[in-house]
Amino acid sequence: MKMSQLFSQTLRDAPGDAEIESHKLLVRAGFIRQLSAGIFTLMPLGLRVAEKINRILRDEIDAIGGQELVMPVVHPSDIWKETGRYHAIDAEMSRFVDRVGRDMVLAMTHEEVVTDLARKEIQSYKQLPKLVYQIQTKWRDDPRPRAGLIRVREFWMKDSYSLDKDEAGLDAQYRAHYQAYFNIFNKCALPVISVKSDVGMMGGSLAHEYMYLTPIGEDTLLLCDNCGYSANRQNATFIKSEAESEDAKDIEKVETPGVTTIEALAEFLIIPESKTAKAVFMVATVSEGEEDVEKFILATIRGDMEVNETKLSNAVQAKALRPAHDEEIQGIGSQPGYGSAIGVSKDVIVVIDDLVKTSPNLVAGANEVNYHYLNVNYGRDYEAQIVADIAAAQEGDACPDCKSVMRVSRGVEVGNIFKLGTRYTSAMNATFLDEDGERKPIIMGSYGIGVGRLLACAVEEYNDEYGLKLPISLAPFQVHLVSIAIDNEEIRQKSLELYNDLRTAGIEVMLDDRDERPGVKFKDADLIGVPLRLTMGQKSLDAGGVEFKRRDEEDRDIVPLDHVVSTMQAEIKALQGAIASKVVKMPYDG
Repeated sequence: MKMSQLFSQTLRDAPGDAEIESHKLLVRAGFIRQLSAGIFTLMPLGLRVAEKINRILRDEIDAIGGQELVMPVVHPSDIWKETGRYHAIDAEMSRFVDRVGRDMVLAMTHEEVVTDLARKEIQSYKQLPKLVYQIQTKWRDDPRPRAGLIRVREFWMKDSYSLDKDEAGLDAQYRAHYQAYFNIFNKCALPVISVKSDVGMMGGSLAHEYMYLTPIGEDTLLLCDNCGYSANRQNATFIKSEAESEDAKDIEKVETPGVTTIEALAEFLIIPESKTAKAVFMVATVSEGEEDVEKFILATIRGDMEVNETKLSNAVQAKALRPAHDEEIQGIGSQPGYGSAIGVSKDVIVVIDDLVKTSPNLVAGANEVNYHYLNVNYGRDYEAQIVADIAAAQEGDACPDCKSVMRVSRGVEVGNIFKLGTRYTSAMNATFLDEDGERKPIIMGSYGIGVGRLLACAVEEYNDEYGLKLPISLAPFQVHLVSIAIDNEEIRQKSLELYNDLRTAGIEVMLDDRDERPGVKFKDADLIGVPLRLTMGQKSLDAGGVEFKRRDEEDRDIVPLDHVVSTMQAEIKALQGAIASKVVKMPYDG
């Protein structure tokens, strides 16, 4: 490609709303342009990178038996109603009515479509296992798109779906994806870890997320450096410090004027926060048939801990949670800052953390301004409809596997895999005839990687003060040839000849043939960040050839003209080999 013909242009300054480095650099380098909140155009350079990611995705999924197809982006709502997700998903799913009055949705994911295909195509166990995949557009109307390509509303995803006759088959395909995903990220030179995660709206029995560790990440991870335990905070477990055993004491009401926080309460009564009970008031949206209704939730946890909203949401089977308003709290017979489950309305769903059940004589709110109760005991003073682990793991908590201290890190989810089981096939009657002539539901797995998010994370990993430094497996071109012609027709012609020689040799090369000053060309070369740079000008020719520089090094060498092609081939091979050496077998964390 010649830069004089390139559709996009580089920018000196980043857009004012760009928060993170990848957003700034992708815009400045001309890789992306924003159309609206969370909606971006991939410009020619950006598309070349995305297609390289797609090629890696195809190679690895093909290698484990995948067959590529393309499914529609627009779905009839009927299939989503069959699985119950039409009513279970909130406004993130975009719904509309077509011209004949039929309810339609824009694809957030394609489990329902694959299941519909499976019930039409699969009849016998002899047709299983199968693995299909696509690289297709998804739409999720995220209320808070941010950080460029990290959190968008419209995006490309590689989503694959396994179909099996039994759990052993699902386990084999899940394990195959587990390794294939590490291969993909290693070929993209992106360091990731896998963590166990919540299955969320997807359902199923097991899920892993692939996380790129970075301070810009929205996910909080709990990691154990001793045994390797890793989990998203949404479902991370930890060893809780049990309360000391003691006899239940008589409940006692005490005045606590102006004491509305756990910290203030512990200080006022001179007790540890672990001797208090924290009340968290939420309103959950739950599905009852085809209707969404709101239920008041009163969650109780020990005062030295925090409620994990994902665990709480799962415990009450909510599709959404929000904090309760003060007037709603008062409406159930409680008071903000002085709340507990003692004596509240029977319409309230009371959920307690499992540790509260075994913690005697806690201090809890008296549901009256300026008053608390001493010696509150579960079972005697109040009951709960649900007892579950609803505690959020924190920095310094004990690892559930080895009891070592865990640390917290931030990460961006770049891929996920799910064991769906029969979650969708049972609901949609996608069955097969087994060896004994019995009808059984097909067993499914679902596996996704966001293309744009992977690209953005690679930019976060590979950049410097001058611009991008993408690895050769992702860079839009392998070689950037800068022609310093400055009204010199001979140099212009020699540059064009070298450009054609490199292309003939199968090297991906971009020629900067613009009528620009050398300084502008060098700055753009650093900004775009192609791994290998060649500069042809009078100075280099006088020195015996073409100047060669790697983007990630300061050294410059002069390469004779008749050695340029072979030198570039050797450099490309070395860079590709270094990336290939990172593709290794990973231990399976099931």
